[in-house]
Amino acid sequence: MTEINSFTQGGVNRPVQIIPSVLPADWANMGSCVKDLEEAGVDRIQFDVMDGNFVPNLTFGPEMIAACRKYCDVPFETQLMVSQYNCETMLDAYVKASTGPNGEPGVVIAHVEANVHLHRILGRIRDLGGSPSVALNPHTPFEMIKDVMDMVDHVLVMTVNPGFGGQAYIPTMLNKIRQIRDFVIKNNLNVDIEVDGGIKANWTISQCAAAGANCFIAGSGMFAYPTLKEGCDELRAVAKDAQNGNIIAEPN
Repeated sequence: MTEINSFTQGGVNRPVQIIPSVLPADWANMGSCVKDLEEAGVDRIQFDVMDGNFVPNLTFGPEMIAACRKYCDVPFETQLMVSQYNCETMLDAYVKASTGPNGEPGVVIAHVEANVHLHRILGRIRDLGGSPSVALNPHTPFEMIKDVMDMVDHVLVMTVNPGFGGQAYIPTMLNKIRQIRDFVIKNNLNVDIEVDGGIKANWTISQCAAAGANCFIAGSGMFAYPTLKEGCDELRAVAKDAQNGNIIAEPN
């Protein structure tokens, strides 16, 4: 059964945020891409950092992210799909690269599975001037991060296994989203819930919004549109409709 979203603060739904991943972009023209995404009206841009260790893929480092800053003013978000060693030794560079145009904290996401000392990593992100956030792979229960929920600004629920774009959405993650939402409300935390993986302007984003997510990472689900603005607008509209109770059912 689909439930109507009750993820509110003061009776108001948390704002929908559309956050494209640059994985499907033309990396040879990344500057132009982030500028186009800003003009499309996105809320943040996500950079998926992969080291070929934590996940079986290799992307880019902090230099690429920092180079994109001169092309746009939209906030950045860096998801560190890297080993604990790479996370700890390069954290300063990633926090700095993710910083906003006027020094605003950029979102830096650490994976619970990769970091034995997650509490320390999240504290360092805050101390370095970033916005500490945590990600959960599909198999990882919410209980793994309960004791650091007071340290984070965002919780990212992976709705695919990380490492590659274009994967199929895993619908069984909805219960985890609801658990996080209920915990945030019960403890009066100022935490956004993100989802990443297979998100499209259909039942996937609708069901996630209804469960309590308000930040939506979309890669191929946004870049597949004739224009990036069309993709951004359609994703936002479907998510907002779900927050208002107009929820698209999962196909049989």
